Amino acid sequence: MIKYLALVLTIVGIIGLILGVLGIFGSNIVALSPWAMAILGLIFFFSGIGILKRKKDTDEIA
Repeated sequence: MIKYLALVLTIVGIIGLILGVLGIFGSNIVALSPWAMAILGLIFFFSGIGILKRKKDTDEIA
């Protein structure tokens, strides 16, 4: 179950990074600050990758 959350965090992070970088260097697509989008995308991306690397793929309760 936690793997799905990590995958969602990673995908949301990638989308946030893309929108943030496009807003910084090009046209602003969303109403938020592009720097805020890039920073939140970076945080979500690294947290999702960190969870994916450290959690095992078991649903057992210890």
